[in-house]
Parts: sequence; structure tokens; C-alpha cells
Amino acid sequence: MRKKVLDVAEEAFQARGYHASSMGDLMATAGVTGGALHHHFATKKALALAVIEERVAAAVEETWIAPVRMAPSAREGVRSVFAAVAAELERQGFVRGCPLNNLAHELSLADPDFRIALAGIFSAWRQAIADKISADQRAGRELGTDPQRFAALAVASYSGAMSMAKTAQDASVLRDCLMGLEQGVMSSKAGTRRRSRILHRAL
Repeated sequence: MRKKVLDVAEEAFQARGYHASSMGDLMATAGVTGGALHHHFATKKALALAVIEERVAAAVEETWIAPVRMAPSAREGVRSVFAAVAAELERQGFVRGCPLNNLAHELSLADPDFRIALAGIFSAWRQAIADKISADQRAGRELGTDPQRFAALAVASYSGAMSMAKTAQDASVLRDCLMGLEQGVMSSKAGTRRRSRILHRAL
């Protein structure tokens, strides 16, 4: 029963938002009584925190963190996630947006517990990408890349792209943002190499 309630709440919060999803609606959709629901989740906030900590975090792990960790490199991992999500959204035919983004936009200023839970997921996501860059550097790659800045840019690019894709109902913006991300990073690395060569000649 707990899993069923989480399933219904996760879907409702993604489709309509937290504030627009009443406990009565959730109980009716899940087919549970108020007593049964409150046995597992004393309040709507407790239910939302469970969705964030168990479902949204798991979605980020499955969609982003695991693929990046398993990829040959951080850059290839980021590229593969953007491409896979864009392809899935195009197959699906509509864009609901990133579950983490949707709840972050709605709840971050509403309650400090929500903000902390959501920030923790963003932090783990960013750190996974940064750790992959660091692993690449130990293998002799990405030597001109700042791991934390690259990770922040990748997360921000994806989050912004998903927001725009949701508004436009057009997944192609993910491909555009990926191209911009790659060009920007490559341009930045080229600039770093040029500055290094100039400094070396000056010395």
C-alpha cells in the first residue's frame, strides 16, 4: 500500500504539482482510506519528502548518476544522457519536465525541509559528474577542466534545457543545449591552452 501511494503521489506531483494535488485526490486515485494513508504518511509534507528522497533521488540516480559513472568518460556520459533523454521525450511525444526541477521550482522557497532534500539531490548529481572528471584526469584526460565547474555547467544546462523543453513542448532544445555546452567547454579549454602557451613563452 505504501508503494501504491508513493506511485500515485509521484505521478500527481509531476503532472499537476504538489500544491494542486490534494490528499483527497491522492486517496481516491490510490484507492485507500484516510486512515490507511496516514498510517504510512502522517502529513502531505511527509509524503512529499518520501517522494523526493525515494523516487526523485532514484530517478536522478538512474537517469544521470549511474550512466555517467559507467561511461568511458565524463564527457561521453553527459552526451549520452542528453541524447537518451531527448530521444525518449521525442518518442513519448510530450515533455513534463525534470521531476527534480519541477519540485525545486515549486517547493524550494515553501519549506526549508523541502529545500534541503532537493538541494541534496542536486549536490549528489553534481558531485558524481565532478568525480568522473577527476577520474578522467587521473587517466590523463580533461587536464584543463575544473571538475566542479564542469559539473555545475552540465547540471545547469540540462536543468535549463528541460525547463525550456517543457515550456515549448519540444525536446530538440536538449540537443541544442548539449551542442552549446560542448562548444563552450571546448572553447574554454582551447583558451586555457593558449594562455598556458603564452605564459610558458613568457617564462
